[in-house]
Amino acid sequence: MLRLREVGTVERRAVGAAALAVGAIGLGCMPMSWGYGASRQDGEESLRAVHSALDHGTTLLDTADMYGPFTNELLLGRVLRERRRDAFIATKCGLLAGEQHIVADGRPAYVKRACDASLRRLQTDRIDLYQLHRVDPEVPVEETWGAMAELVTAGKVRALGLCAVGARGHRRTGAALHDETLRQLARAQQVFPVSSVQAELSVWAPEALDELLPWCTAHGVGFLAAMPLGNGFLTGTLTPGEGFEPDDLRARHPRFTADMMAANQPVVAGLRRVARRHGATPAQVALAWALAQGPTVVPIPGTRSARWPPENAHASGLALTTADLAEIATLPPARGSWD
Repeated sequence: MLRLREVGTVERRAVGAAALAVGAIGLGCMPMSWGYGASRQDGEESLRAVHSALDHGTTLLDTADMYGPFTNELLLGRVLRERRRDAFIATKCGLLAGEQHIVADGRPAYVKRACDASLRRLQTDRIDLYQLHRVDPEVPVEETWGAMAELVTAGKVRALGLCAVGARGHRRTGAALHDETLRQLARAQQVFPVSSVQAELSVWAPEALDELLPWCTAHGVGFLAAMPLGNGFLTGTLTPGEGFEPDDLRARHPRFTADMMAANQPVVAGLRRVARRHGATPAQVALAWALAQGPTVVPIPGTRSARWPPENAHASGLALTTADLAEIATLPPARGSWD
């Protein structure tokens, strides 16, 4: 049986060049305010989820100014007002959410205004990790990154990160996304150290293992594994054909059609087999798999329910065996893609 760690004793990992220590499992706060069905948003439950995460040793809270927009940072600000010392705040700038579409904005003046606005909403005087949500194709990344570096010098930010997941808005994944990200990273590194990269990594989306994660490992850069539970699919709690609200991002995701969810059930079944051997859940196995990919990896599963943070945090106490990892590696690749 999986032996759950005591409250507050979750494994710690260092994030990148700044060597900032965080709990090995983070908390993705986006579902609380954006992307997963507005009718199911519950501010009070989300507050309980954040407190529960902090209570169980999860320190990294990942948010962004565009989530809501703005409401996600405002929600976290209510927690930070009381528990700033318990939290590691990772927020983002560089994307503007319009009525019809999302656009990038990497202008230096905008970046500085966005940081000040995030500080006000979060009710803090510093951001631990400030991430560029997407590189603006109209602004050289060196200019944007230079403005972000000035925020570190000013004491408003402790470390900088870059997100690869935003490229999904261009309908690119896999090798194309990661090749572009590697070029951007190399250019940014010439200006100021990159402390972290955030990109999708999970059992059913392992593309980052090919080049992106090895680059991070070689350069001492932390890797924030976004969507490590496959937008909820790898938890085994979703029913094929159950459907999603129109404003839920999964309603437009090819892997979440009824047919594709049914076709991908062998992936969940494989996680369940491994989980039974450890007295764990499929979600914990999926998170433990991500942790096993390297000491720089910090999975950031998203949730808006106070039920899940304790289970997620305890996944850091699950040590998968070589046989477990080999079995997971033989699972069929996921069907359905963004392309």
